[in-house]
Amino acid sequence: QVRLVESGGGSVQAGASLVLSCAASGSLYNVNSMGWYRQPTGKERELVARMTVGGLSPHYGESVKGRFTISRDNSKNLLYLQMNNLKPEDTAVYFCNAEWLYPPDREDYWGNGTLVTVSS
Repeated sequence: QVRLVESGGGSVQAGASLVLSCAASGSLYNVNSMGWYRQPTGKERELVARMTVGGLSPHYGESVKGRFTISRDNSKNLLYLQMNNLKPEDTAVYFCNAEWLYPPDREDYWGNGTLVTVSS
């Protein structure tokens, strides 16, 4: 079992910055990658950014490239999402995700989410 707890959401004006944090605990040894997803009201969940545990191969959703940065502090089991130049279309619930991998088994774990609201 992997437990994920997000924090750092809030209400901001367009152009502002926020940093989301995700605290991971539990059976982290086989976590292969972690990431951030978001779900605007009435829409499907979409990838924001994810990276391997080793920090390799970060990749981003097209709409956030150049504005958001994913990072990880392995010593503290924390995942971050630095969000700059926020836009109203970034408004969503942001979820932390962990991919647990022990072939052939694979499982996705999710946090409960943190709400980001960006007003124009």
